[in-house]
Amino acid sequence: MKRLGILLSGRGSNFLAIAKSIREGRLPNAEIAIVIANVADAPGLKAAQDLGLPTAVFVSKGRKRAEHDADVAACLREHGVDLVILAGYMRLLSPEFIAAFPNRILNIHPSLLPAFPGLDAQQQAFDYGCKVAGCTVHFVDEHLDHGVIVLQRSIAVLETDDAHSLSNRILAEEHVAYSEAIARVLSGEYRIEGRRYLRISEAAPTPVK
Repeated sequence: MKRLGILLSGRGSNFLAIAKSIREGRLPNAEIAIVIANVADAPGLKAAQDLGLPTAVFVSKGRKRAEHDADVAACLREHGVDLVILAGYMRLLSPEFIAAFPNRILNIHPSLLPAFPGLDAQQQAFDYGCKVAGCTVHFVDEHLDHGVIVLQRSIAVLETDDAHSLSNRILAEEHVAYSEAIARVLSGEYRIEGRRYLRISEAAPTPVK
């Protein structure tokens, strides 16, 4: 059984979608080991407690990033976490934290990266006049919304859309994409070549020396 550590700052809708996927068998051989919030009154924390999941709070405001992240990393190790899942975690991770979990941290971003990294990606896509939008699940590295892409899902931007409706439709795709990406990574049936995530069936054969 693979153990997930969830980091969140807000309502945790992606966390709840992942928890539902586990309950309904779409994420087999996975369990949520700990849900950690950096905001004491994050609604997602209460949702996790209502589900009977272990929770922890490490308030980040006013603390040095490295010190805060060291506490979070220690908690994740204490709970035997195999894969760290950022589910609306509104905080950049320190290089030390990323180094502690190499290629073991996933994030989801509401755009088709590398387009529109950072905040308000859906509004950025709408304002830019994009005809296609979507979401990206990627490994986390030391740069913002930059790591190797595991999976993307796209939707058409409708003539009737505004930024709010577009955000809601992208979020629905996020709830599907995140669980699928987690299942792919937990399977171990992939390798990374440069910036490319390749499932074993798609990877080029290694030349015989």
